[in-house]
Amino acid sequence: MKKTVVTIAALMLGLAGHAFAAEYTKGEVTKVDAKQKKITIKHDPLANLDMPAMTMVFVVADDAMLEKVKPGQAIEFVADRVNGRITVVEIK
Repeated sequence: MKKTVVTIAALMLGLAGHAFAAEYTKGEVTKVDAKQKKITIKHDPLANLDMPAMTMVFVVADDAMLEKVKPGQAIEFVADRVNGRITVVEIK
């Protein structure tokens, strides 16, 4: 019985961890506006935000992200709602 409980708990933790894993989306940077702390990205669908593919302006969670990208660059990124604003939270 104890082994079954431990196995079920481990499975639940594994599934919960998977549900919160960041899902990267492919995109292309079309504009970087360091002054406004914004980036424009032509992107594939954002599944976690239920958004179709489009070109849109995002704020960034960290200003340093803007120094790592330039227009025309292909990226993979994670966007999420932060304080009511759709925000790029990770770029690779």
